[in-house]
Amino acid sequence: MSIYNSDFLVIGTGLSGLLTAHKLSRLGSVHLVSKREARVSNTDLAQGGIAAVTGKDDDFLLHVNDTLKTGSGLADRRVVELVIREGPARIKELVELGVRFTKKGAGFELGLEGGHSRRRILHAADSTGREIESALLKLCRSNKKIRFFEDHAAVDLILDAHPAGTRPAANVCRGAYVLEAKTSVIHSFLAARTILASGGAGKVYLYTSNPDSATGDGMAMAYRAGLRLLNMEFVQFHPTCLYHPRAKSFLISEAVRGEGGVLRLAGGEPFMAAYDPRKELAPRDIVARAIDSELKKTGDECVYLDITSRPAAFIKKRFPNIHKQCLSFGIDMTREPIPVVPAAHFFCGGVETDDWGRTAMPGLYAVGETAHTGLHGANRLASNSLLEACVFAHRAAVSIKGDFVRTRVKKTLKSGVWNYGDARPSDEAVMITHNWDELRTLMWNYVGIVRSDKRLERAGARVKIIAGEIVKYYWDFLLTLDLLELRNIACLADTIIRSAAARKESRGLHFNINYPAADEAYAKNTAVDRYSGNR
Repeated sequence: MSIYNSDFLVIGTGLSGLLTAHKLSRLGSVHLVSKREARVSNTDLAQGGIAAVTGKDDDFLLHVNDTLKTGSGLADRRVVELVIREGPARIKELVELGVRFTKKGAGFELGLEGGHSRRRILHAADSTGREIESALLKLCRSNKKIRFFEDHAAVDLILDAHPAGTRPAANVCRGAYVLEAKTSVIHSFLAARTILASGGAGKVYLYTSNPDSATGDGMAMAYRAGLRLLNMEFVQFHPTCLYHPRAKSFLISEAVRGEGGVLRLAGGEPFMAAYDPRKELAPRDIVARAIDSELKKTGDECVYLDITSRPAAFIKKRFPNIHKQCLSFGIDMTREPIPVVPAAHFFCGGVETDDWGRTAMPGLYAVGETAHTGLHGANRLASNSLLEACVFAHRAAVSIKGDFVRTRVKKTLKSGVWNYGDARPSDEAVMITHNWDELRTLMWNYVGIVRSDKRLERAGARVKIIAGEIVKYYWDFLLTLDLLELRNIACLADTIIRSAAARKESRGLHFNINYPAADEAYAKNTAVDRYSGNR
C-alpha cells in the first residue's frame, strides 16, 4: 500500500467534485478520486439542464417561490434565496470555463420543466450534463496541480480518533482510505481538507436512472464516522425512464413533458388530469405516483410518453440524444409514444452541512447530491440539482480558502495504514450477488414510491438481517469493490427505512398510505446518526 499526501482530497468527479477541485487547485495540490472512469457520474447523464434566472420575464422571487412550493414546507428559505441569487454568477462562470449552452439569438434557449412558472432551464440540447462534464474534465485534466486517481474507491474516512463514542465535532478528518480496484490494495490518502462529492445512491433501488457507481459512498462514509444524515426518506423517483429490456435505465428528460409530451395508458388515454390540474407539468413526485397508481390498477408494465404532436424536425433538434437512443431500440419518438416507467433518481437528503458546505467534523466538507443543504426540502424542483452543485462547490472553496490559510496542516502528517487483520480472499462471492439483488428488490417493493407502516416494518427487519451478514463477511474476507458497494447500500437502506418510519405523514416525496395527509407536527427535518437513531 501507499500513502498519498495532498493539500486537498476530493472524492467524486461529477460537477460538484470537478468544480471544487478546479477552484481548490489555486490554493494547493488536489487529489481527485473516482471509483470508475472519471466521466462516469450522474452529471454526465443529466439531460434537462440547469435552472437559473436569466430570462427577461423571470425574477428571483418567482424561482424562490417555485422551489419552496415544490419543497413542501421543508426547504430552508434562507438557503433557497442564496442559491438562486448566486445562480446567474455561476452560469457565467460555467460559460467562461467552456460550457456551451444552447443559444437563441443573443441569449440562451430556455426550457420549461415541471414545477417551474417560467422558462428558465439552460441546456445544451438534451445532453447538458455531458457538455458540463466534458468541459470541466478537460479543464481539470490539463491542470498540473490536480492528480486523478481513477478506478479508486473511497472506503472510510481517516480520523484522528476512532469514531466509536467520539462525536464528529471532537474529531478531525485527515483524508480517506481508498481501494485501488485493479490491485485490491487499500491506500491512505492524507489531506488537510477532504471534500465528499461522490453523488447519490440510486443503486439502493432495483430501478434507477443513475449509473452503476451511484451507491452513496460519501453518505455511508460520513454516517460511519458519526455524522448526521438528514431527510433520507425523500427519494425522488423520476417518472419517465425508458422501458426496454436493453435500455438499462436510460432517462427520458423532464423537458419532453415541458415541450408538450403527454402521458398515456396502453390504450392511448391520457390520465394526468385526474391527478393534478397541471397535468404533465406537475412536480415529479405527483407524476411518479400517478404512473405507479395507474400501473397497479391496470397491471400494465409501463405507460407511454407521447410527443408526436410536435413536428419531427423540432423533436430531432430539441432532443437529438433521446431521439437517437430511442431509435437504437427501435422506437421512433417522432411517430410513436415512448414506453416509460418511474425509477429512483435523486436523493434530497444527505450529509448535514451548513451553507458553506462544512460538515460538523473539522476538515470535512460535502457538496452536490451527497450533501443536505436545505435547498430541496421534501422534493427537488427540476434542474435545481446542477445549480446546487455549482453554488456549493464555489461556497466550499471560498470557505476553505479563508480557513486553509490560517490552519494549514503539515504534509508530514502520519497515519496508521489499513489493517487487514485476518481477512482472506473470498470463497463465497454468491453472498454478495444474492444480498445485492435482495436488498434492491426489497427497497423497490417496500420503500419505494408508495409506502406503508407494514412495508417499512418488514423492510427494516429484513435489512437488519442482511446487514448482519454483510458485516460478518466484511471482517472475514479481503475487501473488493462489490463488497464495498454492498456494504454502503445496506447502510443507506437502513437509514432510509428508519427515516421513513419516523415520518408519520405524507409530504413531498414521502408517501405513506397510513398517513395520506401532511401533518404540521412533522414540518421539520428527519435526522439519523449511528449513535442515537432517528431524531
